[in-house]
Amino acid sequence: MDIAFARPLASRGPEVLFALAAGGLAAGGLAQWTGQDDLARLLWLLVTAGACVPAAWWVLDGLLHRRFGSDVIALLALGGTLAVHAYLAGAVIGVMLTGGRLLERRADHRARRDLSALLSLAPRMAHRATGDGIETVDAGRVRPGDRLVVRPGEVVPVDGRIEAGEGGTAVLDESTLTGEPIPVERGEGEDVRSGAVNVAGPFTFRATADARSSTYAGIVRLAEEAAAESAPFVRLADRYAAVFLPLTLAVAGGAWIASGDAVRAVAVLVVATPCPLILAAPVAFVSGLSRCARRGVVVKGGGALERLARAHVLLFDKTGTITTGNPALAEVATAGDTPADEVLRLAASLDQVSPHVLASAIVRGARDRGVPLTVPSEADERPGQGARGVVGGHRVAVGKAGWAGEGPDGWVDRIRNRAAARGAITVFVGIDGRLAGALLLQDRIRADAARTFRLLRHAGIDHTVMVTGDRAAVAGPIADLVGADAVHADQSPADKVAVVRAETARAATVMAGDGVNDAPALAAAGVGVALGARGATASSQAADVVITVDRLERLAETLAIARRTRSVALQSVLIGMGLSLAAMTAAALGFLTPTIGAVLQEGIDVAAILGALRALGPGRERWPRLRGDDAELVRRLDEEHRALWPRIERLPAIADTLAGPPSDRRRAALGELSGFLSDLAEHERKDEQRLYPAVARALGGADPTGTMSRAHAEIADLTRRIGLLSAELDHDPAGDGARELRRTVEQLHAILRLHFVQEEESYFVLADEGPVRHSR
Repeated sequence: MDIAFARPLASRGPEVLFALAAGGLAAGGLAQWTGQDDLARLLWLLVTAGACVPAAWWVLDGLLHRRFGSDVIALLALGGTLAVHAYLAGAVIGVMLTGGRLLERRADHRARRDLSALLSLAPRMAHRATGDGIETVDAGRVRPGDRLVVRPGEVVPVDGRIEAGEGGTAVLDESTLTGEPIPVERGEGEDVRSGAVNVAGPFTFRATADARSSTYAGIVRLAEEAAAESAPFVRLADRYAAVFLPLTLAVAGGAWIASGDAVRAVAVLVVATPCPLILAAPVAFVSGLSRCARRGVVVKGGGALERLARAHVLLFDKTGTITTGNPALAEVATAGDTPADEVLRLAASLDQVSPHVLASAIVRGARDRGVPLTVPSEADERPGQGARGVVGGHRVAVGKAGWAGEGPDGWVDRIRNRAAARGAITVFVGIDGRLAGALLLQDRIRADAARTFRLLRHAGIDHTVMVTGDRAAVAGPIADLVGADAVHADQSPADKVAVVRAETARAATVMAGDGVNDAPALAAAGVGVALGARGATASSQAADVVITVDRLERLAETLAIARRTRSVALQSVLIGMGLSLAAMTAAALGFLTPTIGAVLQEGIDVAAILGALRALGPGRERWPRLRGDDAELVRRLDEEHRALWPRIERLPAIADTLAGPPSDRRRAALGELSGFLSDLAEHERKDEQRLYPAVARALGGADPTGTMSRAHAEIADLTRRIGLLSAELDHDPAGDGARELRRTVEQLHAILRLHFVQEEESYFVLADEGPVRHSR
């Protein structure tokens, strides 16, 4: 068959080639078993000759791309079996060659950088204001200077500058651009970027760019360009071919010259067929991919897994990667005598009728704290300002400070400073025209974040870099908490790509993110890892690895699997080739015929495959897990943690009340504290008697939970002291015991915060399901 036909035949796919080769080998075996020897030889001849065609194309294609791979030996062995009429041996080699290609294709088939998610989100229509009214046009027809209207829920079609909006403000969800989940306000004269979503009332703006030059189109182009830079996976076999091929030819030629028998040379070529090279690495990587899939991680091909195994630098986004990606109620600050629970109750009751993302977070926070809500009346919402209504006979306002009402001098500034220090945002609450309090909301850190970074260091990551669109004041403390080596804040998608390229120039990189704005950086990195538990996004399409469960810890686990897989593949290749070298020596000395050599090579292949299948197992470094009843116990205790966290956060306010003068509020605070301590003692008892023994069994060792048990003892001692001081306060309400009680409650608050975070980070994450979502 002419080599010109090799390319179309080889391009039909390894599945077809393997099916033809295996079918021909089996048919020949059946013919010989029934006594039709000539038919058997003909079928094996066809298989051998047919295998030569794609093998020749693979060799030629490699040479054209300056690759000199192990397929050369297979082609020489096929040609040699034809020359000496050892057709059975040739058919066996053909099956192994096409089967290896099939396994390799399945192991290394990288999903194309499908940008459909990005393109589906791209703005397509625009509403252009003209002298005759408003016309709807294709976004591609918008030109700089056009005056456009964006309705509620619509995507901003092009970059521009806001001219007017209801209340002089537009409220935009820019998460597709910056990754930040909290909407931002843009006033008149401020710039707005394409891709942002209008989450409030309609506004108008003047276009400053067309669709092709706008921000969102730039993100798409960045992803396309970065994807085109990714190098294809280089087969592990080819790395050894440069050494193994000359050695094979030398041994075969020496055997032929020394013996004068060409059959010996063919026998050497047959047993030298690099099937361990062709098979072992793909089988190992397929096994590694399977193991990742069982852990809820989709790795798009063996090439991605191998590149992950080589990585030493981790770049990561903040929002949605290190944090949960959703604003949550962190604190209720009061401005007057109204209790914090009452401030929260009134605000959350009003926000039940608001579609705002912050309103949903406030309502969720109230329900998590067990605060009963009522139905508001006369509710009215002003975009960019807040909401007002009547709740339980009180006129309630929730939103900006000026919208909510008058407050004590300097109090608003103090609350804003406190929120800035915590990376939180403020929602002020007014009751009957006066500021009563403020709700602080923040995007909380994942419970398994710090643990994941420790495991990544253990798995071989030497340098970690946070790359985020958020402010440095917010990103810095979070980066310090997880131990990042560097922080790049206020980064646009293009800036992120530049940082990734700079780090990639120095070492193999991994980039982890979850938002549309992360897609270009994921594509530019050596390996892109997307946290896709919240659904298919552009980041999942652009990434090489998609973590489908809401567990950051899977990133460290996948890296460990990748490193073990590569190690197993390398070991299997070396063992297989060592056996092949021994068989080559025996064939050169005349102890093996081509047919027997082909059968022996089959045995070597089996040994290499069995060695490669070790990648399915965890190896010596097993990841401790809580399963079955133990995992269910963790989930129940996790729910108790969620219920206790708001009460823990109330302890400083209770301490302040206890230090005040005797009053009904102090008596109520003592009652609240007593109830909390009783529930806490019951929870700690469950931890000590049920959780810690289960954790000890999973972790192993002499006393893996000893330090946590010591914390329980300290908590119990503080609880006892609080009980004694509370009793003393009953007998001497105006004595010095109030100040000591305050200090003790504050000590308990500090220890409980640390202890609960440690339990969630170290123990609760051992359960594969029921992730902790409320870490501080």
